[in-house]
Amino acid sequence: MANSKSWQKIFDDNNLDKHDFNKLPFQISAAQIKKSVQKFKVTSEKEVRILCKQDTREQRPQVFVDRDLFLLPVKNGHFVIVKGEGFIDIPEIKAKPENYSSKLDFKLETSEIGNSEMQHLDFAYASSLVRTFMSDPSLVLTIRGRKYTPLFDFFVGKHKLEVESVQTEVDAGYEGKDKVVLIEAKNTGDRNIIIRQLYYPYRQWQEHTKKKVYTLFFEKGTDGTYSIWQFEFTDLTNYNSIKLVKSGKFIIN
Repeated sequence: MANSKSWQKIFDDNNLDKHDFNKLPFQISAAQIKKSVQKFKVTSEKEVRILCKQDTREQRPQVFVDRDLFLLPVKNGHFVIVKGEGFIDIPEIKAKPENYSSKLDFKLETSEIGNSEMQHLDFAYASSLVRTFMSDPSLVLTIRGRKYTPLFDFFVGKHKLEVESVQTEVDAGYEGKDKVVLIEAKNTGDRNIIIRQLYYPYRQWQEHTKKKVYTLFFEKGTDGTYSIWQFEFTDLTNYNSIKLVKSGKFIIN
């Protein structure tokens, strides 16, 4: 497991073996983390940013796995260690890929240079696949990059958490006449992701608009297919109310 030695030291220094995570999440700061690991030699074992990047179940250190814990940022430089389900599975799409005809009448040559999440997502949008998947031809690109959340609170199980000014990053956000569509794109083949990557931007933008906010997960496969999953949160204030609405796998012609 990733960075297990570092997090074991952090747990030992803060007596977390004695903390009852069933009753209360544990608040921890970047300064506390840095203090515990300052004598580690390897950058990945002492860099706070790396230690706190736990985007999949597999990226959690052993002390988290053993106790069913995950990490959430709640403020700039501040985190909570929470007991519960922090991740959502990305289900395999077993159906045969659909052939999708691009709405462009010319070939995009520049989109074939490189292999980044952003360029694959841009190609899918330029081909109108995103608009077609969402049944909304009015969608236009309006959101991209890093922003900070407003103040909001939510529940993980019975634990109420409050978040303010946490940096989020949306790979692409589109606004239409009556909806806003946010996309988290991956190019890694991960079969689960931390719900935070979908939930925080969802809450952030739902605070800023009266239009309904939709959340998509996007992946370009090594086989050349484009896969999209639509998730929704059935309860605005419940981190774990996420569910899959629909999905599709496409070959863009």
